[in-house]
Amino acid sequence: MPGLLAKERIVAPPGFNRWLVPPAALAIHLSIGMAYGFSVFWLPLSRAIGITQPAPGDWQISTLGIMYSLFFIFLGSSAAIFGRWVEREGPRKAAFVAALCWGGGLLISALGVYWHQIVLLWIGSGVIGGCGLGLGYISPVSTLIKWFPDRRGMATGMAIMGFGGGAMIGSPLADILMRHYATPTDVGVWQTFVTLGFIYMAAMLCGAFGYRIPPPGWQPAGWTPPAQPQRAMITTRNVHVQTVFRTPQYWLLFVVLCMNVSAGIGVIGMASPMLQEVFGGKLIGVAAALKDLTPAQRAQVATIGAGFAALLSLFNIAGRIFWSSLSDFIGRKRTYFIFFTLGILLYAFAPTTGRMGSVALFVGIFCLILTMYGGGFATIPAYIADLFGTRFVGAIHGRVLLAWSTAGILGPQLVNNIREYQLSHGVPPADAYNTVMYILAGLLVIGFVANLAIRPVAERYYMTDEAA
Repeated sequence: MPGLLAKERIVAPPGFNRWLVPPAALAIHLSIGMAYGFSVFWLPLSRAIGITQPAPGDWQISTLGIMYSLFFIFLGSSAAIFGRWVEREGPRKAAFVAALCWGGGLLISALGVYWHQIVLLWIGSGVIGGCGLGLGYISPVSTLIKWFPDRRGMATGMAIMGFGGGAMIGSPLADILMRHYATPTDVGVWQTFVTLGFIYMAAMLCGAFGYRIPPPGWQPAGWTPPAQPQRAMITTRNVHVQTVFRTPQYWLLFVVLCMNVSAGIGVIGMASPMLQEVFGGKLIGVAAALKDLTPAQRAQVATIGAGFAALLSLFNIAGRIFWSSLSDFIGRKRTYFIFFTLGILLYAFAPTTGRMGSVALFVGIFCLILTMYGGGFATIPAYIADLFGTRFVGAIHGRVLLAWSTAGILGPQLVNNIREYQLSHGVPPADAYNTVMYILAGLLVIGFVANLAIRPVAERYYMTDEAA
C-alpha cells in the first residue's frame, strides 16, 4: 500500500490527458463539501430520544452547531500544519488520508448518535472530519496549477467549486436516507452517517487513485512560458514555504481572504431568516409582518426562505468557476478589486432594497454577493501562485486558509451578536439587519485596502537558483 501512495508512483506517463485530473479533484471536493449541508441533521438529532419532538436528554441545536465551527477551525489549522507534508508526499497520499478522516469521522459520529454521546460527534466529524476537510481541500491545488500553468484560475476553480456544491447533492441524499432508515423508535441518523461514511470514503478513494502529477519540466502542448512575466504581479520564481510568513504579501492575502469570507459567511448564516423577517408576508402576497402571520402562512414563508438559501448555494458554486476563470484574463488583483468595490456597494445598498420592498432586487443582490464569496475561494490559490511561485503553492495555500478559520469565527459571531443587540434594544426584526449590512461593508473596505497594498514580492524573499 505505501508503494501505491508514493509520489513517485503517480507521475503521469507520456501522452496522459491532463483533463482527467480535475474530475478526480471534484470527487474529493464534492464529498467533503457536505460539511456545508450538515444542518440537515440538526432537527432530527435534536429529537433523537423524543423521536417526534425534543425530550429531556435530547441535544439542543446550539450544542450540535458547535460541530459546524469545528469543521472550519480544523480545516484551516490542518491545512496550515500539514500543507508542507502534502507538497512532499503528493496529492494521492493526502487525499487517501483525507478519505479515511472524513469517512471515518462520520462512522465515529454514528457511534456518538447510537450511544448518545455528543463528544463523539464533535471528535468524529468536527475534529477528525475537519482534518479530512483540510487535507482534502488542499490536495489538488498544487497539482492542478502545475497541470494548467496556462489557466491557473480555471483549473483550481473547477475543483473548488465542488466544495460549494457538495451540500446540494449531500443534503437531499441525507434526507432521503434518514427517511428510509427512520422507524417509530429511531430517527435514522446513525444509519445515515454510516451509509454516507462509506459512500464518501469510496468516492474520495476513487479520486485519490485518479490523481497524477506531471513529470518534471512538463508543459502543455503548444504552450511556451513567457521569457518574462506577462504581468508584474506574476512571478516565475519561488518563495520557500518557511519564508512566506516574513513577506508582507502573505499577511495582506490573509486579510483579503478573511474579510471576503467573513462577510460572505455572515450572509450565508442568516440568509433564510433575514429574507423572512425583512419581507414577512410580502413573500406570499400578504401585507403583514412575519410575527402576525398564521402558522400555515409562516410555513409557506419558511419554505421560500429555504429556497433562497439553496439559490445562494447555486450562485456560490457558479461564482467559483466564473470568477476564477475570468481572473486568468484580467488578473487576480483586479478580480479582488471588483469583489471588494462591488461588494461594498451591494452590502450598503441591501437595506434600501428592504425598505423599498423589492424582493427581486434584494435576492439579486445577495446572489451576486455569493458569486464573489465563492469566487474568492477559487481565485486565492492562483493569486498565491502568481505571487510566490508554484513550487510550494499547496503548502502556502494551507497557511493562508488560516484566514478561513478566523473568518469562520469572526463572521457568524459578529452578525449574530449585532443582531441580538439590536433586537434587545427594541429594533424591529425587519430593521435589525441594516446595521449588520453596513458593518459587513466595513469589513470589505478593510479587504479593499489590503488588496490595493499588494505588490510583487521583494527580491530578497525568493529562493536562489541553487536552492531551487
